[in-house]
Amino acid sequence: MPSAKRDYYEVLGVGRDADEAALKKAYRKLAHQFHPDKNPGDKAAEEKFKEASEAYAVLSDADNRAKYDRFGHNGADFGFPGGFAAQGAYGVDIQSIFGDIFGDLFGGRGRRGAARGSDLRYHLEISFEEAAFGGAKDVTIPRLEDCATCSGSGVKPGTKPKVCSTCGGAGEIRVSQGFFSIARACPGCGGSGRIVENPCGDCQGRGQKEQERTLSVKVPPGVNEGTRLRFVGEGEGGRGGGPRGDLYVVLAIKAHPLFTRDEEQVLCEVPLSFPQAALGCALEVPTLDGKVQMKIPAGTQPGASFRLKGKGVPHLRGQGRGDQIVKVRVEVPKELNDEQRALLEKLAAAFGDEVHPEHRSFLDKVKELFG
Repeated sequence: MPSAKRDYYEVLGVGRDADEAALKKAYRKLAHQFHPDKNPGDKAAEEKFKEASEAYAVLSDADNRAKYDRFGHNGADFGFPGGFAAQGAYGVDIQSIFGDIFGDLFGGRGRRGAARGSDLRYHLEISFEEAAFGGAKDVTIPRLEDCATCSGSGVKPGTKPKVCSTCGGAGEIRVSQGFFSIARACPGCGGSGRIVENPCGDCQGRGQKEQERTLSVKVPPGVNEGTRLRFVGEGEGGRGGGPRGDLYVVLAIKAHPLFTRDEEQVLCEVPLSFPQAALGCALEVPTLDGKVQMKIPAGTQPGASFRLKGKGVPHLRGQGRGDQIVKVRVEVPKELNDEQRALLEKLAAAFGDEVHPEHRSFLDKVKELFG
């Protein structure tokens, strides 16, 4: 190996004490960034991909890594006939060495057509109270399952598929990409390695049928609008023995006739008559826990807010609850009977020329502006 070759640990961007997981994570990142399929015609990217692949091939093998740590690039063949320069850098079977990595990065398809099932998204509407306190909801999800008639094979019972003549049953073909040989799914059979001449009549050869499944979705207390709940393995079934996808339940919260919400705080507006605001009163206020008595002090102004501790929404990731904010709205009657009008006129006469401090301040500002 030429002495100018970069250190393998430097290539992957890891320390010399990096474990297998750290090596794999670093390589995945570089392979995803510089893979020739993502950078067609980019020679610089191809060289970086080749360099990262070589580094990972050596460091991911315990024996080769020990040799490299001791000898560096010089004097070690890393277990490849002719050294890595002859076998690894020029023509190494990337798919066979890093199959699990490339399966994740470029489509999730392994050998023989196995493929992970699709993820599903389901929108679930819940009440304001269910969002606050949690609960369980049954949902029915339509999803693809293996066909019961053919057990997911797609083949008519009693018949067998033919071996694909394009790939010889391997399910993949090799394509040269610069210095590399990349394995790709066979176009003739879609990666399954076989041709179905007598498809199952129940699933039309697809091997899967849409079926409904009912799940109990547990909603945790304190969820917000748009909260996404993940259910691993509850998505559509995989093909060819592949794993199931996941189910994502996205929550929507129904509007409440009395309450709105700001994170863990519950907001509520209550009406007051003028006498209640002026004289004060004991007011019955609705909360998520039922009605409570709240004292309204005399002289309460329109728009004043009061706090009810611990009457809000539970914290999603912690203990305790938020508060409820009660805002008062002083209502002015639109119509008065004769008795009410007479009483208000008497009250107005009793005030005479007396001006409330806030009113006096407003009048002073008017005089300053307009003389």
